[in-house]
Amino acid sequence: MDTGQMIADRIAALIEERGTNNRAVSLAAGMSATGVRDIVNRKTKNPTFANLQKIADVLEVDVTDIINASKPSVEIAGKVGAGAKVPIFEAYEKGTGPRVEVVRGIPTSGIVAVEVQGDSMAPVYAPGEILLYTRLAEEGVPDDAIGRICVIEDEDGHGWVKQLRNGSEPGLFHLVSVNPGAETMHDRKIKWAARVRFNLPPDVVRKV
Repeated sequence: MDTGQMIADRIAALIEERGTNNRAVSLAAGMSATGVRDIVNRKTKNPTFANLQKIADVLEVDVTDIINASKPSVEIAGKVGAGAKVPIFEAYEKGTGPRVEVVRGIPTSGIVAVEVQGDSMAPVYAPGEILLYTRLAEEGVPDDAIGRICVIEDEDGHGWVKQLRNGSEPGLFHLVSVNPGAETMHDRKIKWAARVRFNLPPDVVRKV
């Protein structure tokens, strides 16, 4: 399959994933009403980078996710501690972090990637593992996060990957390590938590 067809297929897949249509995306991107349809149907065989950037902005993905259609990727925001204390895990300005390839079929819109540092979650997650999560709210802990392995920011701004459990009183949480040799962090206040949705083991991680 040629690159143009892969770009067309990727745009079509993103549009379907978001429940919208070619015309709506075209108009939102400031293009002609048939602009996106012509790209998807290959009437426009060599779309300009400027138009692909506009389409990517409307679909809320990085333009590289469309251009490198055969290799979907997500941006790495930084690192999270699994035993190691990571002061600020969102280490990169948005759009400047390294990217990592993901298997086609894993959604890339709204997904954040972080790299595990430390071994307190081994053997479930090893150092160098890439975790993918979606943060649904700026603050707080969703009900479905309790009992799950989550990416967490504590009150001091440290990033962690731990199993999250309710603490001894409301507003406090236990951050549990899977590795039996690592300590559980008891009764911590946290800013937010988000369930890990997907993971990429170190031996399959490919940064682009």
